[in-house]
Amino acid sequence: MDTELARTFLAVVTTGNFVSAAERLHVTQSTISTRIRTLENALGRRLFIRNKGGTTLTAAGRRFQKHASTLVRTVEQARHDVGVAQRFRASVAIGARFGLWEQFLINLLPRLLQRSPDVALRAEIGLEDELMRGLIEGRLDIGIMYTPESRPGLKIEHLFDERLVFVSTEKNAKSGLGPDYVYVDWGPEFLGRHGTSFPDFQGPALTASIGWLGLQHVLQNGGAGYFPIRLVRPYLARGKLVKWAEAPEFSLSAHLVYPLDAEADVIGDIVTAIRNAAEAERVGFGGVETQTGRETTRRRR
Repeated sequence: MDTELARTFLAVVTTGNFVSAAERLHVTQSTISTRIRTLENALGRRLFIRNKGGTTLTAAGRRFQKHASTLVRTVEQARHDVGVAQRFRASVAIGARFGLWEQFLINLLPRLLQRSPDVALRAEIGLEDELMRGLIEGRLDIGIMYTPESRPGLKIEHLFDERLVFVSTEKNAKSGLGPDYVYVDWGPEFLGRHGTSFPDFQGPALTASIGWLGLQHVLQNGGAGYFPIRLVRPYLARGKLVKWAEAPEFSLSAHLVYPLDAEADVIGDIVTAIRNAAEAERVGFGGVETQTGRETTRRRR
């Protein structure tokens, strides 16, 4: 079977309709329709029901989904393995949110290389939809993200909870969202909780898709925003940022995602190392910064 047909099928499943799948694959909608029709003819079963709301899988489509994922992953893994230098027995592609690379995965990379010296690593950055698509299509072996989608054939494990705190460069600022507030898109869950906590907020002048971008803007130009406590802790200690205790805090769960049929002898040690690093993060969250006037103090929970 042509793997392009399987990729197209998975793109429709992921996006929910033919139009979005065409945009994602950079082809026309008629091309998507032709590929799906070819696939259905080859299988002798209808895979999708199309309606005004998009597409839904038929019973046959749901059964084929796991096979399509396996097919694409197998081809991608073959490409990885064939392209690996002879001194390595396998390769592992790890994808994660930029914020999760910062001070977490980036510090873990040297240990992963030492732990599995015969496995070549590839590090990638992406948002949730890109990471999930990479896992489904087999381009990624491991994903670390905030809001994964439950998909057949994928294992999801909770790693740790981020504490998103309101920080500002203004020493006498209040926790209100002023004109210098930078909104960081931490995902749909954060958006909903943010809206509930600040119902009168009229919208930000600046929105950042990744936390690093928003934080760099605040540090260089002044302002305020919500960022993980583990990332702003050094700036709080040096007095470059102030955390305001009266502002609501939000939590964001980080998750580990990998295929259920992944080879344990290839990713097993890497997954274990990620779990151990996450445990260290959870223990490290015992330190809590509180703002009292102009001084930042630290207490233990």
